Amino acid sequence: MLTRVFKSGNSLAVRIPKELAIVEAAQEVEIERIGNSLVVRPIAQQNFDDLLDILASFPNSFMAEGRERNEQTERDWPLLGVENPTGENSN
Repeated sequence: MLTRVFKSGNSLAVRIPKELAIVEAAQEVEIERIGNSLVVRPIAQQNFDDLLDILASFPNSFMAEGRERNEQTERDWPLLGVENPTGENSN
């Protein structure tokens, strides 16, 4: 299939024939130059429609014992010129 490149503002544009369309109008795409070719890929639309199904797929034993707690240690921040930049008491 042949099509034309045309100027749209300060950019070049190309009309993609309907028969080759892989995305909806105004959907974001990624474009990459590979050698002498330009590759156009649709960007997956992120949504939370499947979130409940994904969470339900975890077994009941997942995190049943909670998270592992790690003791926080005091840190020195020599580049900031302070020993405890949060001002919290380490005792």
